[in-house]
Amino acid sequence: MPILHRAAARRTLLAALGATAIVTTQRVAFGETAESTGASGATGSGLDDPAKKDIAMRLVCSAENSSLDWRAQYAFIQDIGDGRGYTAGIIGFCSGTSDMLALVELYTERDPDNVLAAYLPALRAVDGTDSHDGLDPGFAASWREAAKTSVFRKAQDDERDRAYFAPAVARAKQDGVGTLGQFAYYDAMVMHGPGTDGLAFGGICERARANAAVPAAGGNETTYLNAFLDARVWAMEQEAAHEDTSRVDTAQRVFLDQGNLDLDPPLDWKVYGDSYYIG
Repeated sequence: MPILHRAAARRTLLAALGATAIVTTQRVAFGETAESTGASGATGSGLDDPAKKDIAMRLVCSAENSSLDWRAQYAFIQDIGDGRGYTAGIIGFCSGTSDMLALVELYTERDPDNVLAAYLPALRAVDGTDSHDGLDPGFAASWREAAKTSVFRKAQDDERDRAYFAPAVARAKQDGVGTLGQFAYYDAMVMHGPGTDGLAFGGICERARANAAVPAAGGNETTYLNAFLDARVWAMEQEAAHEDTSRVDTAQRVFLDQGNLDLDPPLDWKVYGDSYYIG
């Protein structure tokens, strides 16, 4: 199977099953209550604001799952053929890249008798590979079963925040960028990982800094974010799994060109040719 991003892989799977991948403009009203979004009702700045964080999750979900309903993805699990083994959950935890292992370890700390605990030795053995050894045939079904529990869903939320969201927002604030920049950092860290090599988040930041100063060092925010998105696109183009750069070109770049540094609705964007709207 060619290397695909999971939204594209899902379309391929639907086609193979004879199903129709429905491409529509998905519309979501902004300003739901804290109860409907799962937000605590607390206020914050930038992506710390629960409403803005929810927007960030929807934007990522549009690219990862061709949907704005990120809360429907806890049970998602599939090997999308990208060399990272199983990809699963709300942020694409992978059996080959340590974050799925970290998640299941956290879940098992909180619920030692959970249905995934028995797979921990296998997850440790396949980490760093695309192997399913010790996981098939039951792991995917067990993941979906686990996703019915509030404990596992909360563990996914917490591990997403610990490994990706909180570090990305903290680094963005350190660099002096606002809500859109914080989202750009978060999306990059989700896709490329938090490492320091040239194709990881750290390498993208270094490449951007070579072309523009961060606002915290006196640089212009728009100029710097354009440099960051340029560096992000370059990194994506180096990997077949990420060669479609529309989650930057027809989403984040659109917001930046509009001067929407606060990521305020209405938001109108496209990913992989699909149209989305938060109003």
